[in-house]
Amino acid sequence: MRLSTLLVWATTALTVTSAQSVRGIQDLVKRRLPHHVDCFSFSLVNATQPYEQINDQYTVSTASNGTVLVEGNSLSALASGLHRYLTDVAHVDIYWFIGSRLHLAPARLPMLSAPLEGASIVPWRYHFNTVTFSYTSAFWTWEDWESQLDWMALRGVNLPLAWVGQEKILVEVFREIGLTDDEILTYLSGPAFQAWNRFGNIQGSWEGDLPFSWIDAQFELQKRIVKRMVELGMTPVLPSFTGFVPRGIERVFPDAMVVNGSRWNDFPTTYTNVTFLEPTDSRFAQLQKSFITKQTAAYGNVSSIYTLDQYNENDPYSGDPDYLRNITYNTWKSLKDADPAAIWLMQGWLFYSNSDFWTDTRVEAFLSGVEEDQDMLILDLFSESAPQWQRTKSYYGKPWIWCQLHDYGGNMGLYGQVENITVNPIEALSNSSSLVGFGLTMEGQEGNEIVYDLLLDQAWSKTPINTKDYFRDWVSSRYAGSKSIPEETYTAWDILRTTVYNNTNLTSATAVTKSIFELSPNISGLVNRSGHHPTTINYPQAALIQSWNLLYDATKAEPSLWDNQAFLYDMVDVTRQALANAFVPLYTDFVSTYLSGTKSQDEHTLITKGHKLTSLLSALDSVLSTNKHFSLSTWLSSSRSSASSASASNASSTTADFFSYDARNQITLWGPNGEINDYASKSWGGLVSSYYIPRWSIFIDYLKSTSAVAYNTTALNEKLLDFSLKWQMEESKDVGVKVDLQDVLGRVHAEWKDVFMA
Repeated sequence: MRLSTLLVWATTALTVTSAQSVRGIQDLVKRRLPHHVDCFSFSLVNATQPYEQINDQYTVSTASNGTVLVEGNSLSALASGLHRYLTDVAHVDIYWFIGSRLHLAPARLPMLSAPLEGASIVPWRYHFNTVTFSYTSAFWTWEDWESQLDWMALRGVNLPLAWVGQEKILVEVFREIGLTDDEILTYLSGPAFQAWNRFGNIQGSWEGDLPFSWIDAQFELQKRIVKRMVELGMTPVLPSFTGFVPRGIERVFPDAMVVNGSRWNDFPTTYTNVTFLEPTDSRFAQLQKSFITKQTAAYGNVSSIYTLDQYNENDPYSGDPDYLRNITYNTWKSLKDADPAAIWLMQGWLFYSNSDFWTDTRVEAFLSGVEEDQDMLILDLFSESAPQWQRTKSYYGKPWIWCQLHDYGGNMGLYGQVENITVNPIEALSNSSSLVGFGLTMEGQEGNEIVYDLLLDQAWSKTPINTKDYFRDWVSSRYAGSKSIPEETYTAWDILRTTVYNNTNLTSATAVTKSIFELSPNISGLVNRSGHHPTTINYPQAALIQSWNLLYDATKAEPSLWDNQAFLYDMVDVTRQALANAFVPLYTDFVSTYLSGTKSQDEHTLITKGHKLTSLLSALDSVLSTNKHFSLSTWLSSSRSSASSASASNASSTTADFFSYDARNQITLWGPNGEINDYASKSWGGLVSSYYIPRWSIFIDYLKSTSAVAYNTTALNEKLLDFSLKWQMEESKDVGVKVDLQDVLGRVHAEWKDVFMA
């Protein structure tokens, strides 16, 4: 069944692949291993034949002339084979943040005594959540994207979401039917919130309008992204017309069949209740065809897979099964009329997030509107913690992808489920004939990179990967460039593997943890939060500290680690978590002191214990500020640079201020008045000192001046909101990286010895 279901897709992908040469993979080597360009050769084998076997295959061997020969049946297979050689044999890799370490490969590449062979167990390896384009890549440059695409190609990703720049197409479609520029711009949202505008959750911005110059610049960026994706053997998942339109649609089409979506997350109606053109209206198909035609003209005929989500955290107008079926049927028909080969890709998140509405009967009715199963592809978005494929009977036969969500809002806690992401997808593959891929759907692409690598590599193994061996090999590649890699580093990561990265208690934590100091201060409700924004720590604190000490001690055995960018990043990250965890008992002790005594007796004690809270945060800020990847200024600078580069010579400070506000608001209030407050909080240097410490100082001062009997949460929250609103408008200051990590850790370790005692 899986073979027949995917045959159309495989043929489509084959058409794109066979038209390509191996030039894209060769160019990747030129970019990342410029001194080894002549050391590799690539050959597509049987790639032009009809797919009798859908999954990718590669073989890596040493050719007679001594070069590394990579053979495969697709460009993605070639890139995967290249990656296998680089990591397993040359022990080098490319990473988020710290970038490529591939150039550290030995000058004389190791020869293979026996070929390396690999075959994927699923045809698709997917990447991106729609919201990743706001949480992580909102202000990315081409250089950022070029690194990301090479990372994806080497890890076998062949089905990436390509959302950048779709506003340009949308503007042209809307102008074509007579909507004014003012109606369009007041509908579109700023860079840091575009994802939810595309989802139909919000409209407009609460501070400025999106400039056309930026829309144009993003469109040009998307052209480069899509071209590179195809060169690297990927099938881009392209946007389509979803049905969400400016409110002016009723002026242009007074008889249009429209409904207004529900109020989303208590946003003011000005910014939500987005207008939705019903797919049963003939104009829906008209706008769909216009959108896809313009998009194809811009990028070429590179893909027939389209992302389209109409009910992300918004319920349909009616729960009647016939209504739901008609929605999907007419949406599907609009896609097929515009592109006969169209495949509709949809996030399955709605069936989990709004499960009260989406009963089994309604899910089945909704999916039945797409009458040909192979014309739809569903992302089981949160498979590792809340899979929906079982209750929906494998989405009633629709092809689907097992996805790891893992991270919400770009939260930065150390966290993983290595057992669930190795064992569970293999079990699912054995029990669902319509499972066709594994994928990454993190909301924010932040730390914990190893768990994402693990799932993508699991797509090439019929049995669950041995994580002990995997972690050891990963460390060998990650710390390449040091004179040696002390055994302490391997031991540290193995401890992390069995504790921090092996959460099995999903009743208290289903995703990356959040540090309580990032939450709006209060005397209750911060500790032991569960769900997908947990503050519960499901591993022994001593295990994390033991890992920290092993990593720190490794530098004594091998001082060159202090010059290794990957090690520096990891050292900051583990220290960040250790200090964040240490904040919890200080906080609970401070609150207990406040609640248990009288103001006159305990004011001095409160002052002392309150000072200890802010002092710990100051120590944390000093550690974070040694690394640009943990810096607020990096995020803010990229937002202002994005505005300037888009506006060229006539760059407006107003646009830069708008983008800076957008960036600040997302990671703090998330809305004009804190509608989703602290959802996308970050442990960043500069943010801790300028935002979190002042908030905790307000809290501490309030408790010092108010008895427990008179404590008023509303009054405190008003003070905190007033501060937060002012912070949004502050001028961005690029503080950059301040001092050397080795010196800072020495001071922090000496000052907070108790924290680092296992």
